[in-house]
Amino acid sequence: MKVKIINRSRHPLPEYATGSSAGMDLRANLTEDFILRPLERTAISTGLFIELPSGFEAQIRPRSGLAAKHGITVLNSPGTIDADYRGEIKVILVNLSHENFTVADGERIAQMIISRHEQAEWIAVEQLEDSSRGTGGFGHTGTK
Repeated sequence: MKVKIINRSRHPLPEYATGSSAGMDLRANLTEDFILRPLERTAISTGLFIELPSGFEAQIRPRSGLAAKHGITVLNSPGTIDADYRGEIKVILVNLSHENFTVADGERIAQMIISRHEQAEWIAVEQLEDSSRGTGGFGHTGTK
């Protein structure tokens, strides 16, 4: 799939690390380091603008290494970039640790996954078909 992209950052285009990778790392595009304090959130620029084909979205997800080692995650995970959005891709990072975290220019801050999606057409009905789960909510399917 070919996707149009404008790169206004000083960094290379996002790329897949391996032939089987689902996501591409996004890098911070900063003029100076940014200190993200505990429980603070901020939108970090990437300098990237994309044009997705209709029927696709870009999902912005946390990087597992930042989450596990530093408590840094993407606040609205997964964030969705719609096919008709033309603005800059920004990543809303949050620091869930007890220590300051420095975001440096060029640091890999999130991953982006391009995914196909459908649009639903609602059909109003008075009753839904039965299922094996029925109306069972949280924890209904058991713990094992």
